[in-house]
Amino acid sequence: VSVVFLGNGPSGICLSYLLSGYIPYFKRDSLHPHPILQKKLEETAGASILDQDLEYLSEGLEGRSHSPVALLFDTLQRPDTDFGGTAESVLTWWYEPDRAIPHLVLGRNAPGGAWHSIEGSMVTLSRGEWMGLPDLPFKDWLKQKRRGLRNNRATAEDIAQYYQHYVVRKGLQKNFRCGTVVTSVRKVSAESSSNQVQKDLQENRDSLWNLNEKSTEVFQVDGFFKTVKGDKEPFSVYAENVVLATGTYDSPTWLGVKGENLSYVHHQLSALEEAVKNNTIGIMSDPVLIVGAGLTAADAILFAHHCNIPVIHVFRRRVTDPGLIFNQLPKMMYPEYHKVHQMMKEQSAACAGPYECYVSLPEHHVLSFGKDKKCIFQDKNGYQKVYKISMALVLTGSNPNLSFLPNNGMDLVVDSGQPVNPKRNPIDVDPFTYECTQEKGLYALGPLAGDNFVRFVQGGALAVASSLLKKANKNPP
Repeated sequence: VSVVFLGNGPSGICLSYLLSGYIPYFKRDSLHPHPILQKKLEETAGASILDQDLEYLSEGLEGRSHSPVALLFDTLQRPDTDFGGTAESVLTWWYEPDRAIPHLVLGRNAPGGAWHSIEGSMVTLSRGEWMGLPDLPFKDWLKQKRRGLRNNRATAEDIAQYYQHYVVRKGLQKNFRCGTVVTSVRKVSAESSSNQVQKDLQENRDSLWNLNEKSTEVFQVDGFFKTVKGDKEPFSVYAENVVLATGTYDSPTWLGVKGENLSYVHHQLSALEEAVKNNTIGIMSDPVLIVGAGLTAADAILFAHHCNIPVIHVFRRRVTDPGLIFNQLPKMMYPEYHKVHQMMKEQSAACAGPYECYVSLPEHHVLSFGKDKKCIFQDKNGYQKVYKISMALVLTGSNPNLSFLPNNGMDLVVDSGQPVNPKRNPIDVDPFTYECTQEKGLYALGPLAGDNFVRFVQGGALAVASSLLKKANKNPP
């Protein structure tokens, strides 16, 4: 095939749509609230967005993402959404099958990626309409289900279903292979790979890829399918381009302290839900320790609070730290997270506050977990405290797993001495093509490239599609 994507979450689905011949154009007679962008769009109204200069179009746009292309595609689809507006998209979509590029999307789960692994009743951080993919508004889909958005937000179950529905509705299923695990991606010379590959590429190239004859290196993607019976069937695919869109949900971050591998220490919120379901934890239990100050930790606190389970909450930052996510969320839209933040402020061990069953220990870190379920913490001045707990949840983020790449993908990131991290050390990509600066033909999307919200991963897909269409010479003159 021409292109293989690893990962079938929102990034992969959106890119599959764009590579299946669905081409976005500026809708004539529509008015964008950004006057300079409007003028640029009118200048080239006849050309599709994919064929235009994305750097020129996105110049001067501002918003909640560092990626110019993410801001561009977002504002074309949701022109004034940051100001609470509901202006319609200024894009119209044309189906041009002769511009489709053959591709294969490999994913472990059903289309939707990690959204299938999240507790279904969890409410999303982003507003519901921001979870939608091109040319099928999420709100319209919810209306068909005769449901509305609660406080403008959606549940994880709704979103997982919407992504599956999107793939079927847009006729993309033929490109998706679910139940696949990729174990290796490496560059090989087309000569050294089998004659069959040479033949495949030749056939494809004549019809599709007017590439120079020197392009003899291809990517070999190895892995296995999980069959219905539970067997593993190996496969190998050869592709001229590979898109990494595997997200960041793979491996939870560990603290790296003594006793962290004991059976009562967990790294996923689902462990608390299981324990409550099985009645192994309840109102009379010793407190549950929750480590971390992000939204997953907040979800765990809300869940425990709802079940009247006592909580000790430990985190390294100050409560007033501007980097703390709670200090960046509007109170009106996120009342429940605001409540957690209030508890963190008012309920420190130093002073008992109004909420029973919850103690916060800001600027503390865990020193060790004991076999007797006693846990030792240390504060910023070096003083230590010991608490007896029933279980611990370490919820301090997660990291992508790129073990299928040479050197775990560490040669591709901004700081090559460190592992890939969506916030601190993403894969180094060209901002207008999303092609890896260190490896031509390899692209990265979504959290791997530093785009962490569904709303903004789609611009990366636009950049990749634009780049691949140019490579394939499938752009109109």
